[in-house]
Amino acid sequence: MMAGKWNIKLLPPTFSSWSPKKPHSKQIAVLMSGGVDSSVAAYLLKEHGWDVLGITMKIPVSGSVTARSCCGADAAFVCNELNIPHYFVDVTEAFQQLIIDPFRQAYARGETPNPCVDCNTLLKFSLVWGFLQATFGIDYLATGHYARVRWTKEEGRQTIRKHSSLVNRPSSLVTLARAKDKTKDQSYFLYGITREKLERFVLPLGELTKQQVRSIADQLNLSVADKAESMELCFAGEGDYRAALNTAEADQPGDIRDMRGSKLGTHKGIANYTLGQRRGIGFAGGLPLYVGKIDAKTNTIALGTREEVSTQTIRAKQTNVLMAEELAVDNKIFGKIRSYGVLQPCKVIEVGQSDVTVEFDEPQFAPCPGQKLVLYDSDDHIVAGGTIKD
Repeated sequence: MMAGKWNIKLLPPTFSSWSPKKPHSKQIAVLMSGGVDSSVAAYLLKEHGWDVLGITMKIPVSGSVTARSCCGADAAFVCNELNIPHYFVDVTEAFQQLIIDPFRQAYARGETPNPCVDCNTLLKFSLVWGFLQATFGIDYLATGHYARVRWTKEEGRQTIRKHSSLVNRPSSLVTLARAKDKTKDQSYFLYGITREKLERFVLPLGELTKQQVRSIADQLNLSVADKAESMELCFAGEGDYRAALNTAEADQPGDIRDMRGSKLGTHKGIANYTLGQRRGIGFAGGLPLYVGKIDAKTNTIALGTREEVSTQTIRAKQTNVLMAEELAVDNKIFGKIRSYGVLQPCKVIEVGQSDVTVEFDEPQFAPCPGQKLVLYDSDDHIVAGGTIKD
């Protein structure tokens, strides 16, 4: 995808303009949301000898949302505090068509999308990265995610830790792995990066804990040191995802049924439900019941017990493979179907050109079409990831 097609625009420098002092191999752009993580990431890169450029994406709000606390002035002010040039990149048109529209369409189909993964894959690591290369001549990109870029040789691992040049490193040596702090790991959201770009991708926070990052921000007296974490969708104003849906998608009542098809009640519109949901369904049975099926064609949802909505075999489409050698039939690996899930052992049972099927050792609760299946090896490296399908 070409950036020009989506009308991506660079806005004037917020305070000072980009004027690099160091060679091309020491220039890096940092995607900054205005939170403490990306702010500390920018600081650490500068301390390790990079010429750093702060970039914030200007994105639209959606639906009934009127304001948003992220992606605003905080990133620019932090860059000014750190004496780092900063620019806004307007991706409004691309974000609307590549993220928000498919997000709405997925809920209308009864799916549960993951727009944060899609934003990383389609925008940050594709269009925006390419735009920055073309505009500033910068090849390296960094974010404040908690994950690690690893090299299979010791010299490569030392290179990453020191944030020095990665030029002339063969891509076959580089992998994407979980963060040292497993409670903050965000590698699940990053699996969509292409393998050839990994050697130019830097994750300064991969060896740190959130507490350490907060401590660094406190020591620097950064204005965002105590800023609360962003937990919800940025284009939904950090609130309920339903605020970003079209009213017509959310307000068409239909039948609630059990897993055998008997009617139990009436729902408020399929876009208001996700697989595995228990609260707010509008029906109370004798046993705990969860949303087990969403059928957009008949505008129905079906409820079942935990056992009825769990399955061992999960298929994913549109896969991005980072370690092809590990994605072999009968190979034992690990996977998870939600960003906050725990890695569970599984076996590869089928591999297609753009899809993969795995069988977990234990049934997985309510895998949601539209969400992501991410697979790891025994050393925490991402093997592949894709979108869960029926």
